[in-house]
Amino acid sequence: MRTLGGEQVEEAVAGAVALLRTATDRDWESVRAGRSEWDCRYTAEHVAGILVTYAGQLAGRATEGWVPFEITFDEGTGNEGVLQVAETTGVLLAATLRATPREVRAFHPYPFRSADREGFAAMAITEVFLHTHDIAEGLGLTYAPPAERCADLLARLFPHVRPDTDPWRTLLWATGRGDLPGRAPVTEWRWRNNLVIPAERLTLQGVTPAAAADLAAGGDGGFAWIDGGPFQGTRDAAGMLVKAYETGVHRPAWGVFVLVRREDGRAVGGIGFHGVPDEKGRVEIGYDLVEAARGNGYATEGLRALSAWALGRETVTSVRATTDPENTASQAVIVRAGFTRVAGDSAEGGEAGEGAGQFAYELRG
Repeated sequence: MRTLGGEQVEEAVAGAVALLRTATDRDWESVRAGRSEWDCRYTAEHVAGILVTYAGQLAGRATEGWVPFEITFDEGTGNEGVLQVAETTGVLLAATLRATPREVRAFHPYPFRSADREGFAAMAITEVFLHTHDIAEGLGLTYAPPAERCADLLARLFPHVRPDTDPWRTLLWATGRGDLPGRAPVTEWRWRNNLVIPAERLTLQGVTPAAAADLAAGGDGGFAWIDGGPFQGTRDAAGMLVKAYETGVHRPAWGVFVLVRREDGRAVGGIGFHGVPDEKGRVEIGYDLVEAARGNGYATEGLRALSAWALGRETVTSVRATTDPENTASQAVIVRAGFTRVAGDSAEGGEAGEGAGQFAYELRG
């Protein structure tokens, strides 16, 4: 799995600075940066500031809001000086990313009020790419970052955006900076860090399309699994997530989650929704555990946490789970999580009993 971290941040900053250094002799303050309302000078200062801001969030382990500081430039600092600051703050962020454990999350408002180290790396690289594009457009320079890296950013921060054959052009469109044939112009946008739902001994960590593609291909998805993991059901669910992403129907909050132990950061299983809530407000959950993790109540804890989260949404009236009649262990998990067995509507939304020879269970808010 291609990761996003300190090395990738440094590469992005180096590429941007190398281009912009060819135009430091120009007046950046009198030129607007692309479609932005900012001038080129202010935009470059913003990039330097956001890099150190992200470093501060992670280094300070901020969880409730932004660390209250900002950088200022000495009076008389020229364009070259601004680029030197951007290089420096890029190094600071890269060092912070390398020193931050995988499980650490810090405050970022969009959309679930936190991001991990890879999320901050992805956001930083995106900021560098987009604002370098803006400045380059204003100054009449040509800029195009690596397509592979743009695809990584889309799969990490824009899971709701259907990918296209040109990742850079897609990223520009997704952030209101360009057009794509057959797609309406974007006037408002936010990137989307993965959702993490806390439980007592676990965290339920949302799987991005980038992680799902790796899981489906036999990788670890960026998670540290206990021996024997992940279970095949998690890989199959990840494959379905990738297909949904590729066709533009993936909705991140209603996707796949990995069950991660708080005590050691090890992944023990997978859990997730079969899709978005139907027209009656019903949503179905499936789950599995690595064999070595079974018998510890992790599945019950995860099912309770994800069901409670779902029932807290206005669009959800009930949560469903199904299991084969002979799978008594799964039935016990579902019952312990508060579900009751139902008949009538099938788990697939039809009107044919429990359907396909399975037992159906339901939990209402």
